[in-house]
Amino acid sequence: MILILDAHALLWWLGDDQTLDRAARASIADPANDVLVSAATVWELEIKRALGKLEAPPDLLHVLDVEEIDCLPILGEDAVHAAGLPMHHRDPFDRMMLAQALRLDAVVVSRDAALDAYDVAVLRA
Repeated sequence: MILILDAHALLWWLGDDQTLDRAARASIADPANDVLVSAATVWELEIKRALGKLEAPPDLLHVLDVEEIDCLPILGEDAVHAAGLPMHHRDPFDRMMLAQALRLDAVVVSRDAALDAYDVAVLRA
């Protein structure tokens, strides 16, 4: 299974935060699953970290490498698909993650209920 972690799920995983749901934690830890994070999510976290809105590792890409979480690049087709998605969710970072999940037939790990309006599998974080 391919998992794409939403920003909060990623931070909970990296911080070993017990807020992360047990089933999500087990799925992320399962070596049979491919765990990814969108480049859009990295961008979002870096912007918010720089603004002081959240705490994230200053060496996030290195941490992802150590955790064996691959960074999913944004393709042109992802950009076109994200722009064409219904406006149920207005967050451009989440819309990009959704477009990538749809392209890869991946499961999004998130607690964001707004994602339920899309035809994408969601594993509650």
